[in-house]
Amino acid sequence: MSPRQITVLGECVADAFARPASAPNELDLRVLAGGGPANTAVALARLGTPSRFLARLSGDVFGRLFRAHLEASGVDLSHAVVASEPSTLAVAELDAQGQAAYSFHAQGTADWQWSSAELADVDLSATACLHTGSLALVREPGAAAVEEFLAAASSRATISIDPNVRPLLVHPATYRAKMRHWCDLTDVLRLSEEDLRLLLPETPIEQACDVWHAAGARLVVVTRGAGGALVSLDGERVQVPAVMTRVVDTVGAGDSFTAGLLHHLGTRGLLGGRLTGLRMGEVAESCVFAAHVAALTCSVVGPNPPWQSQLPQIAAADHQLTGGPVEPGETRPSR
Repeated sequence: MSPRQITVLGECVADAFARPASAPNELDLRVLAGGGPANTAVALARLGTPSRFLARLSGDVFGRLFRAHLEASGVDLSHAVVASEPSTLAVAELDAQGQAAYSFHAQGTADWQWSSAELADVDLSATACLHTGSLALVREPGAAAVEEFLAAASSRATISIDPNVRPLLVHPATYRAKMRHWCDLTDVLRLSEEDLRLLLPETPIEQACDVWHAAGARLVVVTRGAGGALVSLDGERVQVPAVMTRVVDTVGAGDSFTAGLLHHLGTRGLLGGRLTGLRMGEVAESCVFAAHVAALTCSVVGPNPPWQSQLPQIAAADHQLTGGPVEPGETRPSR
């Protein structure tokens, strides 16, 4: 089945990777187009899902880079706003394990200036799923307009949210204050184990899932890096193993996982409503696929998700890993 369109709303950030220059007392910066929502839109398009990105793209040098990158990956930018404000810049330092620590330059930048008027004419009639999250949902002045758009869309499309907590820019208390409302709107909540620790400190992972289910989120997926992912559907849970790979860096891995999950659900016609008929076996199979997509992203530099041409490779590895679809309650080790 050909997947229906998924619309992604959020920021596109210039990810600058710092490394020592050949000259003393200098740094070289390698700049790639990033930002959680943009990474997800790119991964969806590359996997073969029609992907539309609602973004505010600056006309500066980084904004031109973003536009070229998104269009080259097949993302629909027909509703992207041409913004007068500068682009957001994140400078990343990688540790020995490829984990990134960021410093942000985001004051007054284009990504957070959404207005209700800019979103009022967006047609969602062809959209099966609206995915958003990260800073666009919490950074003012645009966060309120994004939340209004999300609430209106929840009556006609599956809603997916990735909080992607960034404590250097927004205090976790701001996210905590909004989570109950977001869960009331969303059908799919995908977040990392680090997000969980910031949102519900000292809360066991399964208890945290139950808190978010009670608030309204039907499907909660917590990704745990090398520990795989915990999948919770209305309180029914399964562990999905991580995929062994040579890690270059982990930038964009969670975003690629989200894209893999939504793409797989979409190709099976499971998006487009409140997910009332969704079964755990279908979700687990989609998360196994998503784990492979994330692993391929970790095997290259920066937020560079795989293309549709690599799907046979993923399918072959999936069958080898699981011996077939994962059943509810079943856990199979990664090789």
